Amino acid sequence: MNKQAIETIHEKNMIVDNIIRAFQEKNFFLFLGHRNPDEDCIGSMVAFALIVGKFSKKAHVHITDNVHEHFQYLLNICSHNAIGCSASTNINTEDVDVIVVCDTPKPSMIDATPQMEALLANPGILKIEVDHHLGADSQYIGDEGYRLVTEATSSAELVGHVALKLAKREELIQRYNINHLLSRNVVLSILTGIVGDTNMGLYIKSRRQKRYYDIFSNLYNALLVRSTTQESNLMNKDEVFREIQRLSTGEERCHRYFMDRKKFSDSIAYVVLDGADMERLATEFDNDTIVSVSRSIADHLAEESGRLGLVAYDDSSQSGLVQFRLRRGQGFKTFDVRTVLELFSITDGGGHEGAIGFRIPLSRIGDINDFVAKLVNGIEAAIR
Repeated sequence: MNKQAIETIHEKNMIVDNIIRAFQEKNFFLFLGHRNPDEDCIGSMVAFALIVGKFSKKAHVHITDNVHEHFQYLLNICSHNAIGCSASTNINTEDVDVIVVCDTPKPSMIDATPQMEALLANPGILKIEVDHHLGADSQYIGDEGYRLVTEATSSAELVGHVALKLAKREELIQRYNINHLLSRNVVLSILTGIVGDTNMGLYIKSRRQKRYYDIFSNLYNALLVRSTTQESNLMNKDEVFREIQRLSTGEERCHRYFMDRKKFSDSIAYVVLDGADMERLATEFDNDTIVSVSRSIADHLAEESGRLGLVAYDDSSQSGLVQFRLRRGQGFKTFDVRTVLELFSITDGGGHEGAIGFRIPLSRIGDINDFVAKLVNGIEAAIR
């Protein structure tokens, strides 16, 4: 059946609700696009994968073709946020329970290995589709009720629509301890797709499309102001790509700063950044970068240790709190990390059995390094 625009707002909202429910119920999301992917294809996959990652679920973006140098920053964003990509990570397809196909008009155009084609044919695996190509010889790929396929400037705009709807679900965001849903990387990935497919807005056809373009352009400019301390209006795609590449290079340096300070106990790989560390980071990186890197570091440490990864950093200059992120490795299923919240009587935090985030006032902690040492010892005892 040729793809048609979604007819009613109610139907569109139902599809978005189904997708958001999948974020909660599923665990491993594989992202596929079309062969020779453009900026909208890659940007929509990366933005969607970043949102999945905020629910502490595993995401892998599959890209086999050589990526144009302009888009390399998008793959860098993946590596800095613990999202696998085909250039650097092999996946166990047996773990995949959701396939998300972005910006692909019909099944024959999907960039997929034979293993992945078998997954697409498996009715037991949920298929989500995000696309703006309609009519002609287009064909649906996703499962009914999970086809976010309709008129839009780009597939990235539709991912942005999901993000904006999700941002209004305050209870859900609190339950999963999502501090920055519309983070810099999410906004930049969405805007990359919109900018690419509209040629900086020149191809926009409707008032609705203009509204989405303005929303994410304004979010982008606001983030850029915070990052560069001066207002910048980027006038063409090359300027957009250059600026995002500059920001992703900074994220890599921040990533190295965290990893250079990792320590190990029997079951836990961990990083602790005290007030002096944070003062140093603040001179070079904005808060969005530090938050996104800390999340990915916890994931990296969990896999490196084989059991748990822990990140703690002194955020008292911003909030009066010390921020913690605890993540369980993929192969370590015997310990529910939520136990730690009960063990230390922590009420400001939450998550699920594989990942939690929590916050404790610095006034209660005192010396952050001493507190983390006690935290690590308590977790080790609980594991034993």
